[in-house]
Amino acid sequence: MTARGVYTHGHHESVLRSHRWRTAENSAAYLLPYLTPGMRLLDVGCGPGTITADLAAIVAPGTVTALEATEDALDLARAEAAARGRANIEFAVGDAHALGLPDDAFDAVHAHQVLQHLADPVQALREMRRVCRPGGVVAVRDCDYAGMIWYPELPGLAEWAELNSRVVRGNGGEPNAGRRLLSWARAAGFTEITPTASVWCFATPEDRAWWGGLWADRVRASAFAGHARGHGATDADLERMAAAWREWAAAEDGWFVVPHGELICRA
Repeated sequence: MTARGVYTHGHHESVLRSHRWRTAENSAAYLLPYLTPGMRLLDVGCGPGTITADLAAIVAPGTVTALEATEDALDLARAEAAARGRANIEFAVGDAHALGLPDDAFDAVHAHQVLQHLADPVQALREMRRVCRPGGVVAVRDCDYAGMIWYPELPGLAEWAELNSRVVRGNGGEPNAGRRLLSWARAAGFTEITPTASVWCFATPEDRAWWGGLWADRVRASAFAGHARGHGATDADLERMAAAWREWAAAEDGWFVVPHGELICRA
């Protein structure tokens, strides 16, 4: 992630439960047509490394550099790489605003759900452009909280959405990053940009139980809960939102869509 600014969600088990579900197929499909074996790829804000390891398999015998803000965060990706036997992943601690890596060092730079948390996403994009070789690709994807749609329209989920946006902005981030990506990339100096969008949809009983359950836990127990209390939320408020997530998960007609903006930018 970044050494500047605050990562709202932290690394509680409920957060990692969500992040470890992510794959190149369900979270980076827009990038895959641009990848070929032998490429050098930088994964900024790699998290627990599930997407990273998928990308490393695609570009092998090329290499992937996994970057995180701290050694502790990077250890999660190291463990994933070791479990999969992926020897073509290197690891680096760094700040997305100032990567500390050489110019033109990578054929592709990837960042998933990163820009929404950064103090200066335009500067981060400038850095990604700097370390990407001319003609290479910078690929970014972020969700858009205000664009999320759910049914039933439970008051507790609307309360959660409002609180989440307030907390993220209070921490210096932008919860509606998905719709801002194109403007940020243009401000960073990119001129050849391919914008697209895609969604995650949670509507089967299994998906509802998983998604609703992890958010019920995140609301009460992750770093988000501490930040929320700092923005005026009480324990009763958080319990009410967690109960709404469980109620949504139990609804036979329950449906939740997470929209994402995504860009391929030519360096």
